Amino acid sequence: MASRVPRVLLLVCDSFGVGDAPDAAAYGDEGSDTIGNCSRAVGGISAPNLATLGLGMLTPIEGVRPTAAPGTAHGRLTERSAGKDTTTGHWEMTGIVLDRPFPLYPHGFPGEVMRPFEERIGRRALGNVPASGTQIIAELGEEHLRTGRPIVYTSGDSVFQIATHTDVVPLETLYGW
Repeated sequence: MASRVPRVLLLVCDSFGVGDAPDAAAYGDEGSDTIGNCSRAVGGISAPNLATLGLGMLTPIEGVRPTAAPGTAHGRLTERSAGKDTTTGHWEMTGIVLDRPFPLYPHGFPGEVMRPFEERIGRRALGNVPASGTQIIAELGEEHLRTGRPIVYTSGDSVFQIATHTDVVPLETLYGW
């Protein structure tokens, strides 16, 4: 007897957001709805187990009915902390609520951040701009491979991100940085 292989749809999104937050306008995020927008982009999803738990009750999701099985609970959470970045969300999940957001770097990191980093690693960085990881690697990857200079970027939040190829910068070195 042939085995049945289940069909799986993998949504690769930054979060499992179910609609924008009350403060979305303050961060330019009005209309954010990760799972709803992803479901519409692919023509619907199948998530029967999550549907029985009430996922479709949280936001319109193409392919997921707005129902919930008896005895289940569903709801949307909103951060109490100021800010929108990943670190803020992770800190809040552990019980730390921030009064003010971490700084954002819409023009890259300032000299007082970059100079000590570059001095410590002994080379200048490439990039230092807000960008998606795939975008900045496509743009600066060849130069990184040629020069060994790391690619520094931020994804529209406070996180200092470094991209390198492990053939150029060994993983242990990157961790040290």
